[in-house]
Amino acid sequence: MAHDDFYGCPCCSGTFGGLFAVNHTVRELKGQAAPGNGWSCNWSIDWASLGRRDFLKTGAAAASLAALMPNDTRAQTEVSEPTTLFTNANVLTVDADFSTAQAIAIRGNRILAVGSDAEVRAATGDEATVVDLGGKTILPGFIDAHAHAVSGSVVDAIMDYVGMARFTTVDEVLNHIATRAAQTPVGDWLVFRNFDPAVQEGADALTFAELDPISTDHPIFILNASGHLAYANSKAFEASGLTNDVQNPPGGEFMRDADGNLTGTIKNNVAFLQIAENYPAMKQVNPVEGLLGLLEKWSQQGLTTVSELSLGALAQSPADVQVMAAAAQSGRMTARLRAYPFYTLGTEAWDNANVKQGDGNALARVAGYKLVADGSNQGFTGLQREPYLNREDRGLAYMEPDELTATALERASKGWHLAIHGNGDAAIDNILDTCQTLADAGIDMARVRPRIEHCSILHDEQIARMKALGVSASFLIGHVHYWGVAMRDQVFGLDKAQLLDRCKSVEEAGVGFTLHSDFMLTDPNPLHMIEMAVTRRTWKEPDYVLAPQERISVDSAIRAMTSEAAWQLFSDHEIGSLEPGKLADMVILDQDPREVEPDEIKTIKVLETWMDGKQVLAA
Repeated sequence: MAHDDFYGCPCCSGTFGGLFAVNHTVRELKGQAAPGNGWSCNWSIDWASLGRRDFLKTGAAAASLAALMPNDTRAQTEVSEPTTLFTNANVLTVDADFSTAQAIAIRGNRILAVGSDAEVRAATGDEATVVDLGGKTILPGFIDAHAHAVSGSVVDAIMDYVGMARFTTVDEVLNHIATRAAQTPVGDWLVFRNFDPAVQEGADALTFAELDPISTDHPIFILNASGHLAYANSKAFEASGLTNDVQNPPGGEFMRDADGNLTGTIKNNVAFLQIAENYPAMKQVNPVEGLLGLLEKWSQQGLTTVSELSLGALAQSPADVQVMAAAAQSGRMTARLRAYPFYTLGTEAWDNANVKQGDGNALARVAGYKLVADGSNQGFTGLQREPYLNREDRGLAYMEPDELTATALERASKGWHLAIHGNGDAAIDNILDTCQTLADAGIDMARVRPRIEHCSILHDEQIARMKALGVSASFLIGHVHYWGVAMRDQVFGLDKAQLLDRCKSVEEAGVGFTLHSDFMLTDPNPLHMIEMAVTRRTWKEPDYVLAPQERISVDSAIRAMTSEAAWQLFSDHEIGSLEPGKLADMVILDQDPREVEPDEIKTIKVLETWMDGKQVLAA
């Protein structure tokens, strides 16, 4: 693939939101959240103790939230107090000592007791429902500390995934599209996401030459994994009223061949939205239903808490908060949500909407504030100390150092936890300089709990600075697995690629870390992410291990997706380990990840997922 066709990930700049500018619900919510319309989130309310009529105060926002909510709006935590005892189990508590137990009991939505069969039976009494697990393994529910559940869920609801986790080659993607076309009524749209020719072998782009032979009766639209490129067939152009003389909008481009004819490849959303906005589902999809559906799907992977690291990207306004609120009030949440307002809206927009750190409840909560120091390494927009391999450029600073520091100081002084996106080593330098400024200003860093998102290229002296400043790391481990060969051969070269996702080095230095999916960049599969961190094998060359010295133990990888993730999300007091008093979020597996071959961890089956004391998945 040509260098110029690499781009940053969508989360860097919140580009998802532009996709849904035409959505009826999003437009209404955004309009009602606009300054001067009297809208306020009023998040200080305990959702669990209030009914629909009390929570929905007055004004246009109340009406819009009411329209989003299903008829059944019983508070999810209003449950009786049944007791369930799981015995004959292999309980991995992931407490401070990573202790194991034989049994665990839950009462209502809380963990009642953990220990030996005899100890837990004594604590539960005679009224408990007893479940004999026959030696199966129980873990805390998995936690994805960095995803885009609110903004990404709407895309997921209406676009078919064709990314590298499903298809290895471009031909496989085209065959899948052809199969879908054969099954779909003439005239209906076929829309797909996460196509990535940077890693999927075959053509560098999809054009009329590849897509028109599949169908000229169905509009076909395909979104690149970067969110900055898209591809369409001639029928999609026709259905959108775009002819060969269409003009390029500022910042976008309809690609053309040497003769000046359209090819079907489109750069940047200001151009490809002229096609995507004509897909009927774009206008009609309900964001709350999309979010609830995504969380239900993720229960199959054992996820019980997920995150939104660019809150506001969907509606391009604080109105995203209403989507969270409606989901939490629906009584249908199958995973918890922790959200981070996104910097691109500006701090005043969030303050005017009365959104504060800690707002919400145990089901959905504002966990911190998101800043972005640079772009993505595979997109050649991560900010580097030295130029990229065979290039002269060093990437981009999405926030200049002075702006980054000023915003971080302003937020931290008001009690906000900070999650700061940093991929390149120079960007991480800027983040650590910002954190040093916070510490020098007397900010309590233990309260801020700063974390570096992705934290991709890391030098030894930076790890030492992280330890000294109380900064943790959250690694997109898919960078190693899916893009590791590209990082070695196209982005950095062999030596610098060894600095990617240094899990073992930060662990040895006493720096906390997590593993995440960055959905939609990769789809979350916690067991596979654990395997990636343990083996560091690459997708394109399965026998190649990128930086084998950075492999970690299974225990450490499990902790990164449970207790450490809970700590980063300011939820360690309630989730992340199986200990009495904590919320009853857990996953039951058919095998112990520590007892199988490392390359087989991803094949372990999730048998049951429990969230808030309820079984939300039974395989």
